[in-house]
Amino acid sequence: MPRTRVDTRAEIRAVAAELFARQGFEKTSLREVAERLGITKAALYYHFPSKADLMRGIVQPFVDEIEDLLADREAAAEVDPRQFLADYFDVVLRYRQVFELVLRDVSALAQLDLMQQMLAWRDRVYALLVGPDASPAQIARATVAIGGLQDCATTEGPPEEFRDAALEAAIAALSK
Repeated sequence: MPRTRVDTRAEIRAVAAELFARQGFEKTSLREVAERLGITKAALYYHFPSKADLMRGIVQPFVDEIEDLLADREAAAEVDPRQFLADYFDVVLRYRQVFELVLRDVSALAQLDLMQQMLAWRDRVYALLVGPDASPAQIARATVAIGGLQDCATTEGPPEEFRDAALEAAIAALSK
């Protein structure tokens, strides 16, 4: 039966993300991805020449959106912590599966040379929330605020219900 779906690249990314999240990047073969989609391995290679390219295709939109958010706020004259945290929550929520995949399979980040970039995000977020010369206590509060938001955005169930409570808790953590 011929395939009727239009966006094969998006389908490949979605299936691969699911398999990578469940089995891990290293344990998932491109053959499994192709079989699950009902396409040949050659067709899969046409869209993504390697497993690393496929993983980058899954992770890159998340990376780009976080980079855009950080750059936008870094360019602003003033940063509203509540709005920044709300926007950050929304990005993590939108890319929830990718975020969980990245956290569960750090080896995939290393293969994509993204580990340093993601670690640098932390410093940029701290600078936005508590300033570049923050004390250890301020950094700890920013860590709790961001970590809590991320956990709420990736919690099982409808995380939208956690959004307001998570934002309130994050702001409270920052302001103590």
